[in-house]
Amino acid sequence: MLALDDVTVRYGDRAAVDAIRLDVAEHEIVCVLGPSGSGKSTLLRAVAGLQPVAAGRVLLGGRDLAGVPAHRRGVGLMFQDQQLFPHRDVGGNVAFGLRMHGTSRAAARERVASLLTLVGLPGAERRAVGALSGGEQQRVALARALAPSPQLLMLDEPLGQLDRSLRERLVVELRQLFGRLGTTVLAVTHDQGEAFALADRVVVMREGRVAQSGTPVEVWERPADEFVARFLGFANVVPATVHGSVADTPWGKVGVAAAAASGERSLLVRPAGVRVGPAGSGLGCEVVGRTFRGEDVVLLLRPERGPELEAAVPLRGAPEVGERVGAGFEASEVVVLGG
Repeated sequence: MLALDDVTVRYGDRAAVDAIRLDVAEHEIVCVLGPSGSGKSTLLRAVAGLQPVAAGRVLLGGRDLAGVPAHRRGVGLMFQDQQLFPHRDVGGNVAFGLRMHGTSRAAARERVASLLTLVGLPGAERRAVGALSGGEQQRVALARALAPSPQLLMLDEPLGQLDRSLRERLVVELRQLFGRLGTTVLAVTHDQGEAFALADRVVVMREGRVAQSGTPVEVWERPADEFVARFLGFANVVPATVHGSVADTPWGKVGVAAAAASGERSLLVRPAGVRVGPAGSGLGCEVVGRTFRGEDVVLLLRPERGPELEAAVPLRGAPEVGERVGAGFEASEVVVLGG
């Protein structure tokens, strides 16, 4: 459906998007992740025709979009701040794109009613947008973006202004909705939880380039490198010397689940892979931090050698700050990065 062929976008001498190659298949949901300044929103704007491309090609359905204005590209775009028209009611907002495409009034009314039912706002045509909650405004913005039946729907931080519980609920509803409609989606977000819940494929960007692309499970289980691992929130990343299924680390020898190429590498130990036991049972550590996460607790451990460690342990019986414990490592939760 969408192909980016060595697309580059520049702001002066700086390449905000640097020779990116990316394909999005029909009916696929692709989420682009990355820190601020990584180029993810610029990429979206380039596809939409809101940002000029300095080099490369953007192809939609095999058609080169060079010189095609934004309103003729056949894409829908939903921004973080919705950009609803305050002087129009809900129905007027949803129907705006249909009127731009010359849809008759009767057909527009029918399409608007159908879409509002689809997004969970049946009969809301005459409601003022200023009287809607944040979640309701997001639903209206989504209905407006879907109204012209775009070939590609693009979402720019679509749930960024909502509270966590509403965001988590809406992302599930969006995935179900896109599945029913067969919508092709390219979304941008900085929220990894949102991306992993919504996407068929996750693309992590760094400084205008693709750092890793894969299914949510692939990216989560095997980050490509230290940057991706730390971006995903993993703190236990250290240099190591790998010898087959064993690695020499600042914490001592650590087993790895799968044999990797020997040599100097970076090693990730997931917090769930740090086994916490009584003092004297492993690497001696002091508990210096404790964060409650609902069903479990994340401990910050200061070991007798090497950098601090994060460990995820069950809530019941979790040690308190100041206690001495022993730490071991579960090989199944250890990843040799870049291998």
